[in-house]
Amino acid sequence: MTSRDLAFDGCHNVRDLGGLPTADGRETRRGAVVRSDTPDRLTAAGWSALRAYGVRTLVDLRNDAEVTAWNGYRPPWVEVVRAPLDDDGDTEFWESLRHLYGTPLYYRAFLDRKPGRCAAAVAAIAQAPPGGVLFHCVAGRDRTGIVALVLLALAGVPPGDIAADYELTAERLGPLYAKIGEEDEAPSIRRRLAQAGTSAREIVSTLAAMDAGAYLLGGGLSPADLAAARARLAPPA
Repeated sequence: MTSRDLAFDGCHNVRDLGGLPTADGRETRRGAVVRSDTPDRLTAAGWSALRAYGVRTLVDLRNDAEVTAWNGYRPPWVEVVRAPLDDDGDTEFWESLRHLYGTPLYYRAFLDRKPGRCAAAVAAIAQAPPGGVLFHCVAGRDRTGIVALVLLALAGVPPGDIAADYELTAERLGPLYAKIGEEDEAPSIRRRLAQAGTSAREIVSTLAAMDAGAYLLGGGLSPADLAAARARLAPPA
């Protein structure tokens, strides 16, 4: 299978959600939806590569404070849509799950608590104009991982392949942390998962209890946007 990794200079955790198998034997559509760490660090060459790949819309999952503090250059040919995934005001929720953050152990709790936020992020992707869509948070791991999980499940990608896509992030972020002088969180995440008697494959059990279409409709996504989101990734029958 051709690599889904994308070389956008300045980003380190970028890959196409296309090229993944679906349960009915097809593959998700390439060039339609891309997951990434923040484009703030893209060089001029990186922006050129992103444009050449066909991306025309960025869906920004970051919180308002993150955008205010760190938002970088955005060229005029790309449309930026804000869809903050976290709810900073829900301090009770975040305090209760602080010890699990950075691992997929809190994904199910987040999905249960924030269906409206997840539906809004998917709506932003569904409603984007023609061209590729790139969605991102900061590192492209947790918020981006949750939206990727929902999108891929909606497109019919089996849970095991969705979990494998999530696991790629740990490998991709090491060079980024080294570059910016921060500690690589991957070892501590593995330790916390091991202490809980599980692994990143915890995503499989999360997906086993989830009907992505029903979940998004329950979160307020319209049937038209549901169909549009599925059509972006799922190839025609």
